[in-house]
Amino acid sequence: MKIAKVINNNVISVVNEQGKELVVMGRGLAFQKKSGDDVDEARIEKVFTLDNKDVSEKFKTLLYDIPIECMEVSEEIISYAKLQLGKKLNDSIYVSLTDHINFAIQRNRKGLDIKNALLWETKRLYKDEFAIGKEALVMVKNKTGVSLPEDEAGFIALHIVNAELNEEMPNIINITKVMQEILSIVKYHFKIEFNEESLHYYRFVTHLKFFAQRLFNGTHMESQDDFLLDTVKEKYHRAYECTKKIQTYIEREYEHKLTSDELLYLTIHIERVVKQV
Repeated sequence: MKIAKVINNNVISVVNEQGKELVVMGRGLAFQKKSGDDVDEARIEKVFTLDNKDVSEKFKTLLYDIPIECMEVSEEIISYAKLQLGKKLNDSIYVSLTDHINFAIQRNRKGLDIKNALLWETKRLYKDEFAIGKEALVMVKNKTGVSLPEDEAGFIALHIVNAELNEEMPNIINITKVMQEILSIVKYHFKIEFNEESLHYYRFVTHLKFFAQRLFNGTHMESQDDFLLDTVKEKYHRAYECTKKIQTYIEREYEHKLTSDELLYLTIHIERVVKQV
């Protein structure tokens, strides 16, 4: 087996006999290696077969800078979730969950844990997934030494729910419509074309998916403190102007009032995705 591409010291891509690209992980697997070199098969720890080419490309992009411990624990959580739920999860979870856990660990080490406004709802509505999220915190602690708060068990659970809903959500057409409408508002407000290959765009779209789900379920991201929103409004005033346009549109077309936390997260995501262009 030959190396097709070196992603980092621990991750490579290869092409199997069927001509399908695989992502292969192992400690030191690619150290001082280059494309065309033989793969040290004794070092292989995990082989990822992602059927969706777009997801596969995003996954490889993500892995350039992700520590191997984060990759390992994310894969462990996903495998555990599949086993516990007895369901196939959409391949996108390999990008979204790995990305989230990496940033959660970074934030925790800086003392910047984020409160999960949907924690109560997640515990109540997604009990199986939340139980997996709780076990995931144990896995993260064992692998990295970082003790993430219970809020993160809720976030992890929602990533799992999202991977399930990608196959089963009855509102998928309406949700997609709302996502596209919001993306259009942002696009024309800033007169830009999105970099649809960027991770910030991917995170924004993921956020909009959850936003649209709440819209059609008639639920809200409950607000607890307006201090952060006031700070973000001042720092990212252009992004907040766009958020206000979205707020007006959603309230007029869907009779859904946005809470201050929803305004906060939309503004942050818009700022990030626009800066990426």
